[in-house]
Amino acid sequence: MTKALEAAFQAASGLPDEEQEALAQAILAEVAFDALIASRPAALERLADEALAEYRAGRTLPLDPDDL
Repeated sequence: MTKALEAAFQAASGLPDEEQEALAQAILAEVAFDALIASRPAALERLADEALAEYRAGRTLPLDPDDL
């Protein structure tokens, strides 16, 4: 484990249990997603092609970070 990850876990250990659980679930989901994408590069390419086609067809909207 890297020192940065160890420090992050140490910092997170001071959070309430509910927040620790939410953080753990987010980390696990991210790791699983990364593994899935890495194992299926053609699927990622297909998703990118679909997104570009929707953009070019005018079926997308600009992302406003204030609306997130």
